[in-house]
Amino acid sequence: MSFSRPTTLGLRVLALGYLAVLLLVPVGLVFYRTFEHGVGAVWDSVTTPAAIHAFWLTIEIAAIAVPLNTIFGILTALVLVRGRFRGKWLLDALIDLPFAVSPIVVGLSLVLVYGAGGWVDLPFQVLFAVPGMVLATIFVCLPFVVREVAPVLREIGDEQEQAAATLGASGWQTFWRITLPAIRYGVAYGVVLTTARAIGEFGAVSVVSGKIAGQTETLTLLVEKRFQNFDLAGAYAASALLALIALLTLLAMTLLKPRKEPT
Repeated sequence: MSFSRPTTLGLRVLALGYLAVLLLVPVGLVFYRTFEHGVGAVWDSVTTPAAIHAFWLTIEIAAIAVPLNTIFGILTALVLVRGRFRGKWLLDALIDLPFAVSPIVVGLSLVLVYGAGGWVDLPFQVLFAVPGMVLATIFVCLPFVVREVAPVLREIGDEQEQAAATLGASGWQTFWRITLPAIRYGVAYGVVLTTARAIGEFGAVSVVSGKIAGQTETLTLLVEKRFQNFDLAGAYAASALLALIALLTLLAMTLLKPRKEPT
């Protein structure tokens, strides 16, 4: 289907305008409000002990959740695409459960399981501590790597893997030298989405964290706290820091994208 030039230009303007209204204008307004009173005020807001702790706690949770979800995502994608077993449709449906369930429900479920009188009693504290926040983040980020890697596995097929096995390669050698290089960009994009989701997670973490100042406050929880305390400058500064982390993550992963070979 082809469109006339005026129609094409109109569609482009409409798409860019829609994107600007939903994304560029709000993000730009956040940065404007952040630096409205100067860089010094912003620096003072993001270097308070509470902000520094929230920053490193956010990074710590993401640093734990993202690698675990990446490993789980690759293994699950391999099972779904290469495996043949009964109930595969059920596993495929369960992977998308975090998309369908509200993060608040996820947090309440963790409270039910690991709370006082819950189903699981562990020798260390889960709720209102880092382990519970990590579990909540892992759950809400679960599908991203799987949903990016599985289509790539279907597209490349298993002919090269079968050939490697015929030549005597072990399963690990086949995965490391054949499968992983073929799916690396799907994995990279899944990691981008997982990282962005982990850093920006709010709902489930807010339930299981207890919002203890200086202990279980992430950057997203710090934004909410400052906003509720009418510290708008501090809330905007923390929001801008979150946006900057997301932009740097996207930039880093964009640089890892495959480049087209010159023809």
